[in-house]
Amino acid sequence: MGRGHPECPERLDAIEDRLLISGVADVLDRREAPMAPLVDIELAHSRTHVYAMRGMSDSLREDLDAGGPSHVYVDPDTAMNAKTWDAILRASGAAIAATDAVMAGELENAFCAVRPPGHHACHDKAMGFCIFNNVAIAAKYALERHGLQRVAIVDFDVHHGNGTEDIVAGDDRILMVSFYQHPFYPHGGSRSGADNLVNLPVPAYTKGEMVRDLITKHWIPRLEAHRPEMIFISAGFDAHREDDLGQMGLVEQDYAWITQRLKDVAARHAGKRIVSCLEGGYNLSALGRSVEAHLRVLADV
Repeated sequence: MGRGHPECPERLDAIEDRLLISGVADVLDRREAPMAPLVDIELAHSRTHVYAMRGMSDSLREDLDAGGPSHVYVDPDTAMNAKTWDAILRASGAAIAATDAVMAGELENAFCAVRPPGHHACHDKAMGFCIFNNVAIAAKYALERHGLQRVAIVDFDVHHGNGTEDIVAGDDRILMVSFYQHPFYPHGGSRSGADNLVNLPVPAYTKGEMVRDLITKHWIPRLEAHRPEMIFISAGFDAHREDDLGQMGLVEQDYAWITQRLKDVAARHAGKRIVSCLEGGYNLSALGRSVEAHLRVLADV
């Protein structure tokens, strides 16, 4: 997204390095992400939005060939370059392919290390570093293409997943649970008040103990009542105490605890099926360590 932008390629490098150094990479089934078909992206996004982003990418490439700018801004925080279109198709494609593999029983669960993130992308708008909503696409895909009746989306990013809420609010097949720092970006937090949402705003400097208590009291009972046949995770790690883009106080052990609680729910109701997709996390060291903790639980290592 341009020099100095926090949503940078080094984020995936930091994850890769940490998994290699820790040895976790040795036990993973690693797969390349395919490009998502546009028809599947349109399960969560309007055709107008999809083709607007494609048109913007095409125009950027043409202008770049003629000596034009290397980036174009979709909103004040979110830029595209000549490679972004391919990247967003592969980010959504990873979530779709992971869903297929888990549904087929090839994998028990999957983590998609993708950029750009997705949970701020609304039905017809890109924002907040996000262009297409990877988790919302995958959740809709599981329902429409695999015939599931109930799924859950769990979002533990420091920012509210307003785009996911915009896409799934009122769809009783999908239960969305989250916590997020508030007041914070995006302005207003949860707005819809739909019955299928359990969005918990918490103040800055909230630590893991309070988050664990909220999850136990509010997320788990609703997840148990919903009985999801698959769980999708918007795995943002920017609520870590070392991440300067947020002001919360989680640490690696908190992410491991959250992941284990979700695994327990998935074991009871979803045949252990989980697909997790990277969202935020901008302190590179904290990001790598937190993803390691998340994957150690998912992979039982």
